[in-house]
Order: sequence, then C-alpha cells, then structure tokens
Amino acid sequence: MSLTFPNRSRSYDEAGQRIRFVGHDGMFQISFSVAADAMARMQPGAAADEAGYLATFDMQSSTIREVASKAYDRTHKSMYVLTAADFG
Repeated sequence: MSLTFPNRSRSYDEAGQRIRFVGHDGMFQISFSVAADAMARMQPGAAADEAGYLATFDMQSSTIREVASKAYDRTHKSMYVLTAADFG
C-alpha cells in the first residue's frame, strides 16, 4: 500500500511549536508534525503563531504531504517530525 491522506484535518501543538496531521498506509495511521522552522521557511512573511502556521499549512499542504510521503517511503516509521531541512 502507499501512503494516503484521506483526513485533511490538522492541529496546532503549541507546546511543540508544530502542526500535526496524519496519513494512512492501509489500516496503519502514521503521525506527522511540521516544525515551526519549516513553516517559516515555506512562508517567510507569515505570522509566527497558530493562525499563521495553520494558514501556511493550508497553502502548502500539497508540498507538505509530498515531503511526508517521501520521508515515509524511506523509513516506514509510525511518527515523523518534518523540519526545515526536509524541505530544503
């Protein structure tokens, strides 16, 4: 099976300063987070707060999911934190 993203929901983790979302590989749920540094790289002028990060995620969702899929294809873990380096 390949990784899919049937659930478009995402949430902000204030303590971790990241956006969380999930993907699915068949019946397995894979957890992803995008760190604030990655959001700032994708959208340099966006506000560095929950609303700004969520807006950036929504605008860049295709790119984020593509990077998430590539990370999953390499290692098949159940949890990932994507940082600016992953979007380099």
